Amino acid sequence: MNPPSSCGNKGLMADHPLQQLQCWFDAHCNGAWEHHQGITIKTTDNPGWWVKIALHDTELANRSFTTVAENVDPNGLQLGPRWLMCRLQNGHWHGAGDERRLEQILSIFLSWAAT
Repeated sequence: MNPPSSCGNKGLMADHPLQQLQCWFDAHCNGAWEHHQGITIKTTDNPGWWVKIALHDTELANRSFTTVAENVDPNGLQLGPRWLMCRLQNGHWHGAGDERRLEQILSIFLSWAAT
């Protein structure tokens, strides 16, 4: 027996960004999407985080997103120790930032997904 779900509407009612992202992922797993799409969270060597979320076959696939850029050059490369870059590119949402920005990156995606 599965435990009761703590996910609300599209999983965005959970209390914490990681829990919300789990719920968003769960809501999009349909037997096919998760095999060819999905979510990647990696550390980077600058140091930092990179979150990549495939939008194909989701309600977000054709939605516009205003790029969020803080302390990065026009190509999205960091200019200092504290930086953040979130944007759409080739059907994926990308969020990257310094080593203290993972929760903020997830929150930016989830706020956009909830609108």
